[in-house]
Amino acid sequence: MERVSPAEVQGETKGAVCPHFHHAIELIGKRWTGAIVCALTERPMRYGELGKAIPGLSDRLLSQRLRELEEEGLVERQVEAGTPVRVTYSLTEAGQQLDPVLSELKAWARRWKKTG
Repeated sequence: MERVSPAEVQGETKGAVCPHFHHAIELIGKRWTGAIVCALTERPMRYGELGKAIPGLSDRLLSQRLRELEEEGLVERQVEAGTPVRVTYSLTEAGQQLDPVLSELKAWARRWKKTG
C-alpha cells in the first residue's frame, strides 16, 4: 500500500482537504456502504448473505451500493452460470486494502462508545 505524506493529504493549499481523500470518505461514508465493505472483508458473499449480514438494509439500497462500489473498483461480482444464476460479491485488491483501515475504525468506535 502506497504511503501518502501529510502534505499530500492536505492538498496544495495549506489546510485544504485532499480531493482524493474527500472522494474516498464520501464514498465509504454513504449510508450502508461501510457496512457492506466491512461484511465483505470477512469473505465473499452472495446477495442474500449480504442482506442477512446487514439487518435493516433494503434490497434496493443494497443493489445500488453494490453497483456504486463495483463502479469505483472496490467490489467485483462473479456470476456462476446455472439455474438460478448465482452471483458472488467480493472485494477487489483496492477494496481489500481497506481492511486494516476498517479494523482500526472498528477498534476506535468501541473505545469511543465506551467513553461516550
